[in-house]
Amino acid sequence: MSQNKTIDYFLKAAWQTVANKYNTIATQYGFTQAAGYILINIHREGTPVSQIANSTGVKTTSLSRVLANLESLGFIYREASDVDKRSVKVFLTPLGVEKRKIAKDVVKGFNEFLDAQFSEKERQLLANMLVKINDLANKYEPQVTLEEK
Repeated sequence: MSQNKTIDYFLKAAWQTVANKYNTIATQYGFTQAAGYILINIHREGTPVSQIANSTGVKTTSLSRVLANLESLGFIYREASDVDKRSVKVFLTPLGVEKRKIAKDVVKGFNEFLDAQFSEKERQLLANMLVKINDLANKYEPQVTLEEK
C-alpha cells in the first residue's frame, strides 16, 4: 500500500499542518503551540503537573522541558504541596494569564474558521470518524506470525 493512501498518513499530514499553523501564530506572541496548549490547561487555582500531563497527552520528559521554558519566560510558577512535597501545582503569572488568553483566542478563531468551512453533516461525520479511529487505534494489537518470531 502506498504511504499517501493510508489513513494514518492523512491524519498525520492534517495534524502536522494544523500544528505548524498554530506554531507560526504562537511564535508571533513569544511561545509555541505546545506551550499554548499547556497554558490553556492551567487553571486559576493551579493545576497539578500530573493533571496537565493527562489532559494534554504530553510525555513527562517533554512536559518538564516545556514547563521549565514557560517558567523561564515568566509565564508560570510552580509550588510544591504542603501535604505531599512530591505533588507540584503549576500556576499562571499575570503574564501567563495574558498568554493563555491569546492562546485561547487563537484556538477559538482557528476553530471558528474551520467550523465555517463544513456543513453540520460533514462536521458530525468527521467527529464520528475520528472517534472511531481513536477507538480502533486503542484496540489494535499487531498480529505476529510464526515467521516473525
